[in-house]
Amino acid sequence: MTGYVDIAASAAGAGLDIFGGFHPEPGDGAPDGTGTLLLLGPREPGFWAIVTAAPEWRDGAADPLDRWSVRVVGRLARDIGGHALFPFGGPPWHPFYPWAVRSGRAFASPVTLLVHDTAGLMVSYRGAIALPGRIDLPAPPGASPCESCAGRPCLAACPPRALTARGYDLPACHAFLDTAPGADCLSAGCLVRRACPVSQAYGRLPEQSAHHMRLFHR
Repeated sequence: MTGYVDIAASAAGAGLDIFGGFHPEPGDGAPDGTGTLLLLGPREPGFWAIVTAAPEWRDGAADPLDRWSVRVVGRLARDIGGHALFPFGGPPWHPFYPWAVRSGRAFASPVTLLVHDTAGLMVSYRGAIALPGRIDLPAPPGASPCESCAGRPCLAACPPRALTARGYDLPACHAFLDTAPGADCLSAGCLVRRACPVSQAYGRLPEQSAHHMRLFHR
């Protein structure tokens, strides 16, 4: 069976990183017969240039990023004898949040969003690959990056206080985005996600964040 290093290299060639993996147990919600589950996210810097040059982005049809993910993750999965899973297009809906936490590389942040050890609060998952056999996986970091973040700037970054330790006030977020000060979030991405020191080192372009914000706040 193809090993982790080879899979990571193939994913990198497609603009993706392995954002974590684990060996599922009963109750994890993985498909029956899964020996290893790998989570895939954007490889930065460079992801957005790859996606926006792809045929899905140029054909004018809806959901270009999701369609790109289906094609690219699906091909990666087939090449290594696995099965592609996605956080969209359900039902069935796959439990990506618990899977991310299960991998040991993503954690609940002080503002309740997932925070990843390399992507910070900019973490997103384009898909997962379920493999029938067990492959050796790198040891996860074991601790959330928030534990060593002295200032925790995410807690004070949201002007309408829509994202706090109490959770997410969705109406307050949308209401703020309708105001002039909210234009910064719409054009460059959520201020809370951008405040995370790990996010700032990740290399995600404002254009990508703006794309997601347009879909979120139609």
